[in-house]
Amino acid sequence: MELSQLRYFLEAARQQHITKSAEAMNVVQPAITRAINRLEDELGVQLFTPQGRGIRLTDCGKFLYDRIRPLMEELDTLPEKIREVAHKEQVVVHMNILSAWTLVTEAIIEYQRIDHLLHIELIETKQTDMADINITTQRAEQKKARDNARLFREQIFLAVPNTPRYQGRTSINLQDVRESRFITLSGVKHYRAICDRFCAAAGIRPHYVFESDSPAAVMNAISVGMGVGFWPAFSWGRVDPRRILLLEVEQPRCFRDIIISYNRIQQDNVHIRLFYDFLIRYFEIYSTRALAEIHHEI
Repeated sequence: MELSQLRYFLEAARQQHITKSAEAMNVVQPAITRAINRLEDELGVQLFTPQGRGIRLTDCGKFLYDRIRPLMEELDTLPEKIREVAHKEQVVVHMNILSAWTLVTEAIIEYQRIDHLLHIELIETKQTDMADINITTQRAEQKKARDNARLFREQIFLAVPNTPRYQGRTSINLQDVRESRFITLSGVKHYRAICDRFCAAAGIRPHYVFESDSPAAVMNAISVGMGVGFWPAFSWGRVDPRRILLLEVEQPRCFRDIIISYNRIQQDNVHIRLFYDFLIRYFEIYSTRALAEIHHEI
């Protein structure tokens, strides 16, 4: 699901007419139709039904519209806010990323299309006071995020190959895979430690046989039957449901917290604050979307 698809969907929902939506977006009518069809195919639900010469939202369409509209409005206001700022020199943001690398880097690329003068330097250190923005992770706890921080609770699924052994299942107990080989992403010590604690709570010791620094390589290894692996709900991207099944872990329940915090090292720097706000909105959109897609598939 792409941002352009969501924009076409929102305009169609407002106009309740494909032709009028295309005119408002200054695109040809088939572009709107194709975008909505792809969106419906990805979600596996119908978002619109015909109504006279126009269209109307289904219940699923209304649900998506209510969730996406305020988030998209927030994203749309950011360029205007940024343009109001007098750019006299390039602003450097120091980001300490200890978790969710894939989603964070995608957000950085998207934001730099808005503010190309913002330069982002990436570091990886446990000393969180050295960066303007920190992205860290911990095992899910019943705690609220401190001031200048936002907590995203992420469910951890078990990714397994789409084979007869697992087909028809929506959940699994870790004891069921105690003899299985495990696949994991390398260089993610905090996440690995969290998953090891899940295994310890289930009374098993995972046997890792393959590690890669690419989520795509991990997905491919699982899909060909090399092993199973823990897969976070939204921060690593989607899996191909034709090749991999995501099963909810029954025991223990597997969740982690991703914490995005903002340090006022450069006091009252509006550029850093705007980027932090954008990052929060980006995580909100993709975490909501990913959970809806996963639970629809399982």
